[in-house]
Amino acid sequence: MEIIDWKECEKNFIREAEIDNERTNSIKEKAMQRLRLIERLEMKEDTISFIVEGYYEVIKELLVAYLLLHGLRSKNHQCLISFLYKEHPELEHEAMIIAKMSYYRNRLNYYGETIPKTFFEENKAVIKDIINKLNSYINERLKWNQKNQYNKIIKN
Repeated sequence: MEIIDWKECEKNFIREAEIDNERTNSIKEKAMQRLRLIERLEMKEDTISFIVEGYYEVIKELLVAYLLLHGLRSKNHQCLISFLYKEHPELEHEAMIIAKMSYYRNRLNYYGETIPKTFFEENKAVIKDIINKLNSYINERLKWNQKNQYNKIIKN
């Protein structure tokens, strides 16, 4: 799995967007609702693909929120992963896991292929850690945005 180059994303798939903390909170909350739902599913051969797909959707939604907090929108999922990697190069392994999840999700949705149970078993802890880190990054950025908005009001 390769991660698309951020420069290509900026050129072809990224556009500026208004920073909207309320919208971001809403996206984050829906992602957490989805997470609670998939965590209730029993892991069996016939559910594992949907569990992995669900975790991927949670991560994707959190990445959408994180990008939005930076005043950006993406036309594709791959650039969401690229942005995370650009902002946090120390998360190369995690970015590769997300890219692999994206690959499996696409194979499931477009070709009806089953996601290997071993993939989830081997990466479950990393997947949950990614979600926790994204939540932390979102919360930090929300605070930063709110502080900067307050400072702009004070200056005016």
